[in-house]
Amino acid sequence: MTMLSKLKSFEASRYSIFIILLVVVVAASFLSPNFLSSDNIFNVLRQVAVITILAYGAMTLIIGGMIDLSAGAVMAFAGVVSVMVYKSSGNMLIAILAAVAVGVICNLINGFLVATLRTPAFIVTLGMMLMARGAVLELTQGQNILQLGDFILIGQGNLGWMPIPVLILIVVTVVIWYLMNQSRYGRAVYAVGGNEEAARAAGIAVERVKYQAFLVNGVLVGIAGVIFMSRVNAGLPNAGVGYELQAITAPIIGGTSFSGGVGTVLGTLAGALIVGVLGNIMNLIGIGSYIQQIVMGLIIVVAVAYDVFSKRGKAKTAILKSDAKGEVLAARFDRSAAASADRQKH
Repeated sequence: MTMLSKLKSFEASRYSIFIILLVVVVAASFLSPNFLSSDNIFNVLRQVAVITILAYGAMTLIIGGMIDLSAGAVMAFAGVVSVMVYKSSGNMLIAILAAVAVGVICNLINGFLVATLRTPAFIVTLGMMLMARGAVLELTQGQNILQLGDFILIGQGNLGWMPIPVLILIVVTVVIWYLMNQSRYGRAVYAVGGNEEAARAAGIAVERVKYQAFLVNGVLVGIAGVIFMSRVNAGLPNAGVGYELQAITAPIIGGTSFSGGVGTVLGTLAGALIVGVLGNIMNLIGIGSYIQQIVMGLIIVVAVAYDVFSKRGKAKTAILKSDAKGEVLAARFDRSAAASADRQKH
């Protein structure tokens, strides 16, 4: 393969998700004339803000070789606690901190069970999903909390022409990009997800990195909970059902490998936008919610299958190259041995 063909292959693989996003947006604009209206675009961005923030947490864990099935339930728990704190105190900052605290505590429990007790993350977070949902239903007795007052500004307000949830998303994106690309923490997460034993042998504190990944996820889930409850103008104990699956779908679509060690923040953002645009256009053209679930399920299966097959192809290529290199080295060794034998005879 020439250098030019390698470069083209690299560029195509790097930007393919953004090309897909562009194709989806163009197709959506043809399917519905209302798609490109300013009201609809801002509505999509407000919806995508919550899913993308959750997706960044899912991405961090998946890159580190873990997973979180409790994000939707913990988001509901954190959001409802935030609403209750705001209604009792009237202080927005304390309400936000309360939501973040709930998200962090739940995720540190996950981290303890996964990192310290070495319990599979799938089982741990599945249990946390049930516990968090039960806790928020018990806390509210299954009743919605209404009349939130100025709490709705976080999810429904604007700063100038820009929706506040989108501004929060931009800030979160920058912070997560820095953590994953410019910090020791980010490099350690990639190392642990790529090969945990090799990372441990290299001196990386694997358990601490896992705790940190769950901590970051907890902060993001708490923030998402505040935005969600503010946006719907209610504290909903049954909110977020299925959101953990959408949060996992976005990074997988965006190129994050389910086997760990691979993924990008911008790819996750593009994946979340694709999920958001697909959901929005299906609503606009009248596709039922049940069919939408089928479509999202197919997207997950296709994305994971593509990841598995592409990795299998790369592994096969690597083995073939290794074998070819071995044959070349063996041939060189045979020629060297033959030459040495000839010199000894003469």
